[in-house]
Amino acid sequence: MRGKVYLVGAGPGDPELLTVKALRLLRSADAVLHDDLVAPEILKLIPSTAQLHNVGKRCGKKKILQGEINCLMVALAASGLRVIRLKGGDPLIFARAGEEIAACQAAAIPVDVVPGITAAQGAASRLGIPLTDRKHARRVQYVTGHAHDGNLPADLDWQSLADPATTSAIYMPTRTLAALVTKATAEGLDPQTPALAIANATRPNQAVISAPIGELPVRLAQAALTGPVLVMLGHVFGETAGARSGVARADQKTG
Repeated sequence: MRGKVYLVGAGPGDPELLTVKALRLLRSADAVLHDDLVAPEILKLIPSTAQLHNVGKRCGKKKILQGEINCLMVALAASGLRVIRLKGGDPLIFARAGEEIAACQAAAIPVDVVPGITAAQGAASRLGIPLTDRKHARRVQYVTGHAHDGNLPADLDWQSLADPATTSAIYMPTRTLAALVTKATAEGLDPQTPALAIANATRPNQAVISAPIGELPVRLAQAALTGPVLVMLGHVFGETAGARSGVARADQKTG
């Protein structure tokens, strides 16, 4: 008997942001292959009887190839197991879901996708800032900060990044942000555009740096934030950028 694969979005970190379907599948899993970006609190929801495989490749710290992940996922399902491929955020946004779906289809393994809340949505909700606004932003775009080789993508649409009526969310930006900002400002992006860097969005240790995009790479490097980082820029963040300075953490107390 063949099993089935589910590509499940774990969201940005807060376990309460899991969908009902994601939680049900986790609790009935036979095997779970998870990324490093999945919060520990979510991993605790997986039954102790399930096989647990950390297949994270974050920042090159773990040398596991995508092909190896595909083979393991398919082999577990072919043995009759219900396999959860658990991904931080949404499985269809910068998560190689297309390759994993194709691997399942090639092996005649049934596959289903369960969406999750992506980091930009989670961060915006915690900050209370809309990603679109009738006065400031007519569209939202999700951009990857690095190509398959880890360098800045050469084919980014620089004009769209420079569009003052667009909110941009840049995923996996830490290593290439300085180069991205240099290129984008040369192509017309206003260096005074309000921007935020959010680490560990929606988690208790969420931290936010607010600065004009031209200053953000230096500020981000100085802060040395740990955990997954997302950069968002656009005029919807103008009031927030003016109200914040330095690094604001979700677990800080003010008095």
